[in-house]
Amino acid sequence: MDKQPGAMGTSGGLALRLGQAIFSVSSLLFMCFGVSFFSYSYAPFCFLVTTMGLVTPWSLGLAMIDTFLVLAKRPSNQPRVLSAVVLGDWVLSVLSLAVSCSTASVADFLIASGNVYCRDNICLRYQLSAAMAFLTWILSSASLLFNLWLLPTLY
Repeated sequence: MDKQPGAMGTSGGLALRLGQAIFSVSSLLFMCFGVSFFSYSYAPFCFLVTTMGLVTPWSLGLAMIDTFLVLAKRPSNQPRVLSAVVLGDWVLSVLSLAVSCSTASVADFLIASGNVYCRDNICLRYQLSAAMAFLTWILSSASLLFNLWLLPTLY
């Protein structure tokens, strides 16, 4: 059985997981450092911090598993494990897309309305955080599709 290049247990899958972790951590950093507490009165900003807080340990945990599988040269041939990974990727990719879109729309609204809280380019940071969440979604969706493609071959 040929492995998909981005599936679990390949170096491509490891690169996707590390990319997810890097972008989710950068999204959290843009959102959390130097930000006033007014921003947490908007639900999408809280949603972004919560979702990226879930994506980061998920991606890092699966990156460690992928590292082991790549170094040991053992493919992941367990359908139940891969099913759990596909389900987790599916849920987190949907959440990442939702949070990136909602955060970007609220940040754009705050900038367009000339809100007093958007001084010192703070809303630009919110937009950058939403962009990092969107990049997290792209990598998570790619990982989901590669693993979903591999799943039927294991049954």
